[in-house]
Amino acid sequence: MTKKLMAGEGKPRAIIVGGSIAGTSSAHALTLAGWNVIVLEKTNAPLTGNPTGAGLGLDPLSQRIIQSWIPEPQLLHSITVPLTIDQNQVTDIEEKVSWPLARDESFNFRAAHWADLHGLLYNALPSNVFLWGHFFLSFHVADDKGSVIVKAKVLETGEVIEIVGDLLVAADGSFSSIRQKYLPDFKLRYSGYSAWRGVFDFSETEALETIKGIRKVYPDIGKCLYSTLGSCTHSGFYELLNKKLNWIWYVNQPEPEVKGTSVTIKVSSDMIQKMHQEAEKVWNPELFKVMKETKDPFLNVIYDSEPLEKIFWDNVVLVGDAAHPTTPHCLRSTNMSILDAAVLGKCLEKFGAENLRSALEEYQIIRLHVTSKQVLHAKHIGCMKQGLVLPYRDPFNPKSAKKESCEELLQRNTPFFNDVPCLLASILPSHN
Repeated sequence: MTKKLMAGEGKPRAIIVGGSIAGTSSAHALTLAGWNVIVLEKTNAPLTGNPTGAGLGLDPLSQRIIQSWIPEPQLLHSITVPLTIDQNQVTDIEEKVSWPLARDESFNFRAAHWADLHGLLYNALPSNVFLWGHFFLSFHVADDKGSVIVKAKVLETGEVIEIVGDLLVAADGSFSSIRQKYLPDFKLRYSGYSAWRGVFDFSETEALETIKGIRKVYPDIGKCLYSTLGSCTHSGFYELLNKKLNWIWYVNQPEPEVKGTSVTIKVSSDMIQKMHQEAEKVWNPELFKVMKETKDPFLNVIYDSEPLEKIFWDNVVLVGDAAHPTTPHCLRSTNMSILDAAVLGKCLEKFGAENLRSALEEYQIIRLHVTSKQVLHAKHIGCMKQGLVLPYRDPFNPKSAKKESCEELLQRNTPFFNDVPCLLASILPSHN
């Protein structure tokens, strides 16, 4: 076993577990706050190209935060496309008609492929920040609370190393093993539905008729987040850069078996074929054709949790999905992760490493009540759209719902939707 003290010329030292968007964002924020940072990531190398994955929507605040982190802020616009409209509508497949339920034309989000955003953030970091192929094993806090010691396995060699830091940032996702050490009885909450997802590539000639059909039925594709409700189900889709269409379809079903720490289930050709058969019964022909022609669709199990009461202990802090597992209906997961990182960085800068507890307490005060309300709201919206029973209201029926109920579906009604923490307001560039 090798013990490794992080170098940093007297700088405080942070160990970040998890190299996804939350971990990469934390690396940016803490580096700018004057910390020396190492990110432990179990995958062997950065993603290359544009592998199968999912789209995401960045709210205006996240856009401004990212632009404050990267040396060429205009690059964010080069990998994203505008989402200026948020539209919810209903499809009646039996009557073969659709009509709008609620529409917001001042949405101001931008859409990105996960891999494109991760690549932008990763490439803007110093090359020595990431330790690829390092599998997190365990940690313990020193008796004097002055440091945290992390064990990790180097996957290429099998060697187990120890890294000593002043702060441990848990960016290890919904199934966080770091969180589990402090909350051994914590369990994720299955939503009652799972989601088929895919990215349809319409850059090839044979896909042109399919995309022509979808544009005819959904004329604002290219600038609109469409959420289409059926009978006890709904789908969402929007365009991504480089002639790609991101789609997601939520299906009520018993909780599938999940192995390991991934919410993605390996699907067989039989499962895909059955999905196609069901999709044809539910959606209009144009949307069904997109789903059928998508290569390598995948299935996500949708979880969230009751809001946590704490998100830090000693010199260990949670960010991203480790701090607040959420359903995807309000496009919160990525945006909450980015804002977590930015607030954490500013708290650490404000108080300094010598007042670490005060910094983490302020981070918790700023973020916990916001993320708790957003997680619960996302659950509420998901249940509405899926026609599930809510204890405080009748199931939502999109075919007979009144206007005020339909307005609830819009993203702008998410709690703290336009909130900018005072800690960040003075240092962010203006959004454009």
